Amino acid sequence: MVNDLGNQYETADLLHSAAVRLLRRVRVVDAGMDLDGPRASLLSVLTFGGPQPVTRLAEIEQVSPPAITKLVTALEAEGLVVRERSATDRRVVLVTATAAGRQRLERGRAARVRAVAALLADASPEDLSALRHAAEILARLLTL
Repeated sequence: MVNDLGNQYETADLLHSAAVRLLRRVRVVDAGMDLDGPRASLLSVLTFGGPQPVTRLAEIEQVSPPAITKLVTALEAEGLVVRERSATDRRVVLVTATAAGRQRLERGRAARVRAVAALLADASPEDLSALRHAAEILARLLTL
């Protein structure tokens, strides 16, 4: 099955615009986490992805190793992450979210989900079903 390139591009454009507006809308609740975007993103990677080496975190967050080290240091100072040597390779430093870090991130995520749910409050059951299906498709495509 061949995708219609024009339709694919138009859909991508609509989806991009909607995603940007959605993130702007829910970003206002992030103040409750008391973390800026880069630190919240890094904490999310560690909370949902588990311990990661510093070099891998730099790759995931698309920043330089010195920049990720600075973010890790800031989160560590707040007690939200810890650095530990890998048990299998002592040269590797793993960064792990602490219980306090996971709680803060999960509290922030819950606030964002509540904000999105409030946005969807007036959506029809059909629209909610379509959005759920679209979200499932995106989640699947993003794991490929």
